[in-house]
Amino acid sequence: MKSASDTVAKPAHVPYEEYAKVCAQMTSMQQQLDWFKRQLFGRKSEKHLPDNPDQGHLFAQVNNKDVSPAPKKVVKGYTRSNKQKDDNDVNDTGLRYTDDVPTKVIDVPCPELEGEDADNYEVIGVKESHRLAQLPGSYQILIYRKNVLKHKDSGHIQSPKTPINILEGTYADVSLLAGLMVDKAVYHLPLHRQHLRMLQSGVTLSRATLINYVSQGIDLLTPIATAVLSNILTGGNISMDETPMKAGRQSSTRRSRSRTSSQPSKTMKQTYFWPMYGEQDEVAFTWSSSRGKQHAMEQLAGFNGTLLSDGYAVYSQVIDTLNHQGQTITHAACWAHTRRYFEKALDYHPKEAQYALAEIQKLYKIEAHIRKQALNAEDTVQYRLKHSEPIITALFKWIYEQRQRPELLPKDPLTKALAYAYERHHELKTYLTHAQVSIDTNHLERALRVIPMGRKNHLFCWSELGAKQLGVLHTLTVTCKLHNINPYHYLVDVLQRVSQHPAKDVIDLTPRRWKVLFADKRLRSDIEK
Repeated sequence: MKSASDTVAKPAHVPYEEYAKVCAQMTSMQQQLDWFKRQLFGRKSEKHLPDNPDQGHLFAQVNNKDVSPAPKKVVKGYTRSNKQKDDNDVNDTGLRYTDDVPTKVIDVPCPELEGEDADNYEVIGVKESHRLAQLPGSYQILIYRKNVLKHKDSGHIQSPKTPINILEGTYADVSLLAGLMVDKAVYHLPLHRQHLRMLQSGVTLSRATLINYVSQGIDLLTPIATAVLSNILTGGNISMDETPMKAGRQSSTRRSRSRTSSQPSKTMKQTYFWPMYGEQDEVAFTWSSSRGKQHAMEQLAGFNGTLLSDGYAVYSQVIDTLNHQGQTITHAACWAHTRRYFEKALDYHPKEAQYALAEIQKLYKIEAHIRKQALNAEDTVQYRLKHSEPIITALFKWIYEQRQRPELLPKDPLTKALAYAYERHHELKTYLTHAQVSIDTNHLERALRVIPMGRKNHLFCWSELGAKQLGVLHTLTVTCKLHNINPYHYLVDVLQRVSQHPAKDVIDLTPRRWKVLFADKRLRSDIEK
């Protein structure tokens, strides 16, 4: 793409310095406009599709006289064999469902068997057809009916005890608590929508009551989420990132919309979740009121190992500070974020950006080969040093040479990409000698996707306490997803088990350990029995 200086001629009466300044401003504004147009109308994928010189043009004119006819080949007939179906294929009913899905059999009446000619027919078989149905809301009232007994001789009156409820003095069954949490954290359904759905189902509860139910239930789960975080910090490899979430209210300098109101205007505060991904496929969502380094230092206190992150400068500052305090943390940088800068420069410097993207793509192909061969730690390091290190060395040599070009302006997308990569060349090489360190943070990006998905639905957290509790909920539900655990089954079991489980063994209630110890004998709600 041409720059502003290439398309606008310099007037004779304008000084060169002023002309260059205007051109730089126009180029910067054009880049901003291109970014906004891509966000609105362009593709979000960053997949690299290299040009194929052998690829022809779709609408190019072809001279049929120059094309020789394709040779014909006689193929013998054959008998087609039936393809074997696996468990994921559609069964004979046309639906895929497991045995725990409730079914209801509806007998279709046969008028022929009820009329005068019924004796002329006999039933020789049964045919079944299936339909997928849904009940609105699917709420049920559990009525515990107890016999009141009176002793004939003593006259003493007694009745059996009602099964213990998770939240004493409330109407909430454990299945309701788990359902509210799963709808909120997994399916991003705000509580006010769940409240409307409950009203439409004929159940009347205030929204504040639902909030209290969820809040008290999350309080029971907080020690388990803390155990997940502690186990992540005991490992030797952590991936860390931060993502925004509005939570709480603060005074604003803007005028209130209401002219008669004397109270200052209130706005939502910008806060941040700091997700941490451990080497045992566990994620902990910690919350902070700011994006500063203080929270990261508190969370990483006592950690020794490798920290994989993006290029945010706070991580380097935190690692330097903690290493001076006696910890041993090695910083690794994400290649996906480095690649993203070159991808943004494609429209302005296609030749240089294509070269960088092609070299980075070679690194990813090497990682794919390592995963496919399932190499052990020692072989992984040796393979990376043999195949990836020469590519990285040559790439950074090219980056250094490109940075010497005087025509590249500081705000040029290619200049930013070159600077981003060169300033982190040591961190980008860390993964070569650490077998357990991934080449990028894409696994963490996929895990924290629940936060932006939630922002699109519930928009914000009304209070800072609500943001912290949402982090607890995401810690457990996302970790369940990583270990192929049904979050509803897990929460129903753990909410009942937490009061009878020893506090010193709370690690056993984390999703990773729960799958091994309790998944086959999980506790169920009375509605499932």
